[in-house]
Amino acid sequence: MGLVRALVPRFLGRGIEYDDLFQAGCVGLMKAAAHFDPDRGYQFSTYAVPVILGEMRRLFRDGGTVKVSRGLRELSLKAVRTAERIAMETGSEPTVSELAAELGVSPEKCAEALNAGMPPVSLTREEDDGENDIPVASHEEKISDRLALRQVMAALPDDDRRLLQYRYYGNKTQVETAKALGISQVQVSRREKKLLLHLRSLLI
Repeated sequence: MGLVRALVPRFLGRGIEYDDLFQAGCVGLMKAAAHFDPDRGYQFSTYAVPVILGEMRRLFRDGGTVKVSRGLRELSLKAVRTAERIAMETGSEPTVSELAAELGVSPEKCAEALNAGMPPVSLTREEDDGENDIPVASHEEKISDRLALRQVMAALPDDDRRLLQYRYYGNKTQVETAKALGISQVQVSRREKKLLLHLRSLLI
């Protein structure tokens, strides 16, 4: 139960009350307990965190206070992924007009889709100075992110996991990583981009 309480703060201020988030987290905790297999070598918390977070995110998809059409939600996901691809290929973030052209929609529709993918900010919570309380990443959120990342990393094939470990934990260049894995630098670059997009799709 303490694990659920530690994860709730990452979603506060986005339009859903604490009690609802906590209840969804408890559902996730029960699902994790029912399907946890200790023989796979994972700690329970490592397995449970993504399941708990998934149930909390389900509230925003299915019953959040801000309603977004399915078509706009799908366009939002496509816009984010396309923007990431362009950024990795060109080294710079695309403008809304450039992204709209790539998606084949108007700039206005593209901007609407991008805004739809952003979490809502509560307009009812105020600090003593009267300013809106913009949620920031808490210590608990950082811990839960690490646990979730560890979980999805563990599910990757050995070569893919080693590639990311060399690049982001060992601080090796693509050339050094290629040498360690016995492949070319171009292969490392292409595989790394695909893996980052894959991990993002699992964690968001």
